[in-house]
Amino acid sequence: MEIILRTDVKGLGYKNDMVTVRNGYGRNFLLPKGLAVLATESAKKMHAEVLKQTAFKEEKTRAEATASADKLANVSIKVGAKAGENGKIFGSVTTIQITEALQKAGYNVERKNIEIVGENIKQLGNYTAKVRLYKEIAATVNFEVVAE
Repeated sequence: MEIILRTDVKGLGYKNDMVTVRNGYGRNFLLPKGLAVLATESAKKMHAEVLKQTAFKEEKTRAEATASADKLANVSIKVGAKAGENGKIFGSVTTIQITEALQKAGYNVERKNIEIVGENIKQLGNYTAKVRLYKEIAATVNFEVVAE
């Protein structure tokens, strides 16, 4: 089944991509939730027109994302967490805390676009996170977990 995505779907594609999926996945999940539309002939013509109109906007967004990625590559932030004497954290550091620290540093990044590299963070120390700014443009942010 050929469909056109209306929103970004993790593991499948980005908005306005035309993809082929299995019939059940498209009919039972993507179409009812409004994540995609069936790729009929009229939908394909509208899709081509939308792609023409968004090409200019996409180039501008891509340039902004590249500039932001360059800025974020040099950023090192500190995330505070309650910890015991041996450096073990009570709980773990999540993307919410990283988002808050980035916002304090002046970068507006959504929580869903941050992925912590490696396993759960349960110790004090230095770690990295991958921040997705645009489709294939991502930046690596170094952060340090310190005791509060």
